[in-house]
Amino acid sequence: MSARIGVVTFPGSLDDRDAQRAIRIAGAEPVALWHADHDLQGVDAIVLPGGFSYGDYLRPGAIAAIAPIMTEVVAAANAGMPVLGICNGFQVLVEAHLLPGGLIRNAHQQFIRRDQKLIVENADTAWTHRFTKGEEIVIPLKNGDGGYIANDETLKRLEGDGLIAFRYAGVNPNGSVNDIAGLTNERGNVVGLMPHPEHAVEAGFGPDTPDAMRSGLDGLRFFEAAVEALTARI
Repeated sequence: MSARIGVVTFPGSLDDRDAQRAIRIAGAEPVALWHADHDLQGVDAIVLPGGFSYGDYLRPGAIAAIAPIMTEVVAAANAGMPVLGICNGFQVLVEAHLLPGGLIRNAHQQFIRRDQKLIVENADTAWTHRFTKGEEIVIPLKNGDGGYIANDETLKRLEGDGLIAFRYAGVNPNGSVNDIAGLTNERGNVVGLMPHPEHAVEAGFGPDTPDAMRSGLDGLRFFEAAVEALTARI
């Protein structure tokens, strides 16, 4: 029996179908979930995709964080279900208090899109265990509100407890404090990041990487990691 990974669609989601495709390529069954429902349809993991949920009204992710289905997502995450938040999904995780801190307008006040180098800082989560700590990967980035912020106490805890999942390498594209590109919770089942791994899952259709054999495939390992973890559990 294959793992079933749900992808939540909010009004304004743009990359939900891309996330579903990535899940399928990784060998799992994607399940479409709707923001207004209270039913996770028995999925084994959840992806909150990129886009502009509810038009980014108030703050990016603020309204999505209180959408009906998020009651179930928060409960499932707190019970240990793997949850991945991508770009707007990362913003939703922060607004729902599943991850700490906040995300604000890019420092240069411009929307940015680029193939972004990342350094893997935590390779012990449900979504990152197919990487190695210190590895450099390349994942597409596209955001206007990707500047990560947190108070000094939170930053000290993130650094001290190894909860930074990824850092920007080479260039900090949005002014994120400490070059933070992604986080994990203490349990390692919830991961959020601004870059888009679902856009780097097919050879020849993703960014070039330092390893030509992996060109375009760095994002696929996020989804393969979750499938591997879930298959071992099922």
